[in-house]
Amino acid sequence: MCQHKPLCPPAEAADREAARPVAYHPEQGWSLLCNGVLLFEDTGELLPDGRVIEPCRPARVPPAAVPATSGSAGGR
Repeated sequence: MCQHKPLCPPAEAADREAARPVAYHPEQGWSLLCNGVLLFEDTGELLPDGRVIEPCRPARVPPAAVPATSGSAGGR
């Protein structure tokens, strides 16, 4: 599908998102890359063979524990 020189990465490659967009629709939240990958703004992907790549979401980090205070410093 890609006719760029050098060729863009194929849809099966780990760096498939580096392919050039051939259709860009930010108002709808997606782009079609020249390797046939449909790339969504939430980082999810639909590959040409129908496989779905889930969005990359950061791991949830629990809030930092706040140390308990023992009252005012000058109350002795």
